[in-house]
Amino acid sequence: MEENPDETLALLADLTGATDPKLRELARQLAGQLFLELARRGPSTPRGVGRLDTQPYAPDRGDIDIDASLDTIVEARAARSAVDPEGLRVRAWSTPDTAICLLVDRSGSMTGRPLATAGVAAAAVAWRAPEDYSVLSFGKDTIAAKSQDAIRSNAQVVDAVLALRGFGTTDIAGALRAAADQLARSRAGRKIVILLSDCRSTVAGDVEGAASALDELVIIAPESDDAEATDLAARIGARLTTVSGPSDAAAALGRVLDR
Repeated sequence: MEENPDETLALLADLTGATDPKLRELARQLAGQLFLELARRGPSTPRGVGRLDTQPYAPDRGDIDIDASLDTIVEARAARSAVDPEGLRVRAWSTPDTAICLLVDRSGSMTGRPLATAGVAAAAVAWRAPEDYSVLSFGKDTIAAKSQDAIRSNAQVVDAVLALRGFGTTDIAGALRAAADQLARSRAGRKIVILLSDCRSTVAGDVEGAASALDELVIIAPESDDAEATDLAARIGARLTTVSGPSDAAAALGRVLDR
């Protein structure tokens, strides 16, 4: 990591798909820890005033709110059963006025650096908007690694992204419409779509029309392959930055979100 962080992260991402079950599981555990650690080096939330409030339980969200969870705990104790996590509540910081949807392009090579970059980006989004975010992967179809209203731990979301494998065509218009559907579930005042892609669409569609329906769109393109992304950003008025590799992913989010 000290000598070549991008190559190390790329290798770790590849090992999460190893054929040996023990090696694969160890790589997934280490990748989850390391990617989340990298994500925490940036700002924890988008700009705005955060507040401490009661939220549905998630493993890494915050401390258990005993008062709000008391009925569930008492019922489990009386029944001598495990506590139902759906009934638990935690106290945690949130910025409910911002919602984020991350779109990960899986149509190209999803191994090594691109896969690790997507994993760190997902971790960074989860760290910035823990209460109101989604992560979608797209090629020909769009699939949710985490939908806007689902409760999943940050580690589970990163693991789902690292399980992606590249294939198929690229439907950017369809992905943008899916992001709009996700953000429609949010009551946030600010809704941001982050498009992690080279923006080389291979499926016919009205990309500009889909983009115009979004409140806010930012694009993060590979540093060495950003021509189409630069053109698209200029046509639709989106903010754009490039990412040099997985170790730069959290900082790239900061460059387009922290203005």
